[in-house]
Order: sequence, then C-alpha cells, then structure tokens
Amino acid sequence: MRNMNAKTDDMLRQSCYTLGLSILFACSSSPNQSTLGEVEETAPAYPTVGTIDRVDDALNQVVSADAQLELLAEGFDWSEGPVWVPRDGGYLLFSDIPPNRVYKWQEGDSISLYLEPAGFSGAEFTGKEPGSNGLLLDDNGNLVLCQHGNRQVARMNAPLDNPQSDFVAIVGEYEGKRLNSPNDAVFHSNGDIYFTDPPYGLPGGADSEEKELDFQGVYRFSVADSSLTLLTDEMSHPNGIAFSPDEKTLYVANSDPERAIWMAYDVLDDGTIDNGRVFYDATDQVGEEKGLPDGMAVHSSGHVFATGPGGVWIFNAEGTHLGTLKTGQATANCAFNDDESALYITADMYLMRLPLFDD
Repeated sequence: MRNMNAKTDDMLRQSCYTLGLSILFACSSSPNQSTLGEVEETAPAYPTVGTIDRVDDALNQVVSADAQLELLAEGFDWSEGPVWVPRDGGYLLFSDIPPNRVYKWQEGDSISLYLEPAGFSGAEFTGKEPGSNGLLLDDNGNLVLCQHGNRQVARMNAPLDNPQSDFVAIVGEYEGKRLNSPNDAVFHSNGDIYFTDPPYGLPGGADSEEKELDFQGVYRFSVADSSLTLLTDEMSHPNGIAFSPDEKTLYVANSDPERAIWMAYDVLDDGTIDNGRVFYDATDQVGEEKGLPDGMAVHSSGHVFATGPGGVWIFNAEGTHLGTLKTGQATANCAFNDDESALYITADMYLMRLPLFDD
C-alpha cells in the first residue's frame, strides 16, 4: 500500500525511467471516464529494467544468475495487490488504487480494464486512496478484495470471467466500529482470512475524522463462526501479510519510516499468534532508497520476497538477507504465478516481472 507520509509521498509520483523504448500510456484520473485500451503494453520482447543486488550466493538457488527484471506495462497511478488467476491460460489481476480500478494482464494480450469501481462504491470520496488494495482468490475461485473506500474485506458477487462491481461484505467492523481501510490479506488453508488494517485509505490517514478505531490492527476472520479476532494492535502501520509454507509463521510488514521492519509471529493451534519478533529491520535504509516495507509473497521453498526500500528484498526462512531486486521505484507488492516460474511486481506506475526457475 502507498505509504502516505510526508517523507515519501512526493516520491511516489516520480517520473518514468529513462528507457530506450517508449511505452505509451494515457490514463484518465476520473474513475468514471475510463475506456479499454488506455494502456499500451510493451512489445513481446519486454525491455529490462533495474538490477539485482546479490548479497549472498544462496540467492542463485532461487533467482537464476541471468535473470532480469522485465517491464510489462506502465502508466498506472499506484499499482498494488497483484494476484495470479490460474485459469483461461493464466492471467494477473492487480489494483490501481487512486483511480479505483483493477486491471488484467495476460501474456500475448493487452492490458485491459477489469473492474471499476473496485474499492469505493459511493458517489464521492474525499481522500486519495479509494480503490481496492490486496486481491486474493478464495477456495471457490471468487475474487476477494481489500477495499479502502468501502472499508471492508469483500467478495465480488460475480464470476471471474464476467466481473461486476457488486460486492458482498465479508467483514467491515470490529466491536461495532468501522475498520480503517483493509490493506492486504492472506487465506489460511482452513479458509480463515488474516488481514491488516492501517489508515492509508482514510481521508486524512491516521488523523482522519472518520477513523473510528484508535489503533491499526492485524486480524483473523474465522469462516467457521464469522468471528473477527484482533491478533495484535502493536504495529504502527501493518501492511503486507503472508504465511510460511507450513503456516506455522505469519509475516507482517510495518511500513513506518521510523520503524521499517518485518515481523514474524508463531501461529498457534487456535489461529491466534504469539512470540512476535523482528524478522528483519530495514530502518537504516529509509530515505536512502525509495519505498518502505509493504507487500510480500512467500515461495514454496520458504524464501520471503518482501517489498521494501529499493525494491523487493529476498530473505531465507531464517531472516538472512540474500539480495534485492532493485526496481528503482517505490515498490508496493508482488505475487507468484501458479508454478512459481515468475514473480510479478507492482512498483509505483509500473508492472514488472522477474522470470524464475520453473522446476
């Protein structure tokens, strides 16, 4: 999620890379005046961007030595929340938060507008971040969205191949008070939803007059009894969230420039968390490079791919920093495709991809 603080806000709308290949894009700022075909995708031979900083040789076991970041499309306001859909040949959905849209990218096809509005269904929104953020699929193949403007986690009440801005709230309140602006989420294998709730989507952020909770929470929604459990309120800006492959560890990013960390928690048998500890602290990198701890994805090998200052940081399960995918942008989030042969990255106005080993 975009980190709305004075130190980084101006950097989030910086100008494009200087590239030899020009990629045309025109995008209306109005969420009600879009037309398909606004985004022009790069040619099939995608230009490469950024660099890979290899801190530890162990990174070569995860990211091949000749891997390069590819630029797939550009021109978005603030791209976020990517999710891979393993059907119809496979395609990626991702949010563009300020214009309240979800886009679709598919290999060999052009970028297309998939859903609008996506995160706010009302008539007028006075803040900067009305749209959806984190996207995910439930066990039935339904699209689930963390909605800023609607302040809820919701399910799209339409099939994936016929998207409609019709949403069914899954959870929107805690103890009778509206949530701040659900940001990112992950499903447990039992169907429970774990999600973060910072104030970034509120008009005015943490100081918003519309804020009903006096904390930023990490929650668990139980599908068994529809109960909502506050797991922790001790993080100042909880953001990206993911499980280890065995679901015994929950990772949560804290996008606070004063404490730019990733936390790890033990997941107990009852679904709650304990033994919170700092997985990695990148506070000393804040201001040196663009971005803060944000979204993340965990590889089946246990390696954690976490967006942070400078791009996507890669850790082993013990929290050793193996290297960083240097996007040159304030990088928001990332997601693997179904066979983990590629990592898709949303970075400010860009959509990028890193090809990985496919075995």
